[in-house]
Amino acid sequence: MKLKCIIIDDEPIARKVLQEFIEDVDFLELIGQAENPLKAMSLLNSNEVDIIFLDINMPKLNGIDFLKNTKTNAKIIMTTAYADYAVEAFGLDVLDYLVKPIAFERFLKACNKAKEAAATKNIQPKQQDTNDHFFIKCDNQIEKVYYDDLLYAEAMLNYVMLYTNSKKMMVYITIKSLEDQLPADIFIKVHKSFIVNINKVKSIEGNILDIGSSKITISQNLREKVLKDILKGKMIKR
Repeated sequence: MKLKCIIIDDEPIARKVLQEFIEDVDFLELIGQAENPLKAMSLLNSNEVDIIFLDINMPKLNGIDFLKNTKTNAKIIMTTAYADYAVEAFGLDVLDYLVKPIAFERFLKACNKAKEAAATKNIQPKQQDTNDHFFIKCDNQIEKVYYDDLLYAEAMLNYVMLYTNSKKMMVYITIKSLEDQLPADIFIKVHKSFIVNINKVKSIEGNILDIGSSKITISQNLREKVLKDILKGKMIKR
């Protein structure tokens, strides 16, 4: 899943630089450009936009006034030659503020913020009146997943694969974001790439967990904590 972007800037050279930057980031997709906010409205109305790269000083309507008068769920990354508007811009809940000329490293840092924000949105924490499931966005639909049905999760680059009793689901979220939002008394990280449901562990042999039909390796540095969390005093002593 790529984050869909648009550029709003009246300078052709600035738009060209941003376009080239976007093309170099594998999780971004440029879906349109506009030389001012008024011309960008058709793009916003006809597309689901994740990131807007927005200039400030533009003819007819500047970037600050555009933000004050437009409702959008897209993350805003300001791209301007003027540092003076930073306080006002952050007051309008922009994600980041880049001052021209923009270095690619700084551009990438801002984009990673947007990616992390998008990943966090993909999982909804359980409501206080329910404690047996969560909702996850997968293949453009919201899926209900019961904690008891989830065996384990495996990190795969920018995605996580969820393994349940009946199916697998590829989700655009980081393993850390998932770990932070699952109940810690049920799910634990056993490896940098794996989170497991401790109630589904069938056996432990050395550093190997038997869960479902899979074998999962416990990281050596996590082994003591993992065993403690899984056993929780339930081990029958001789």
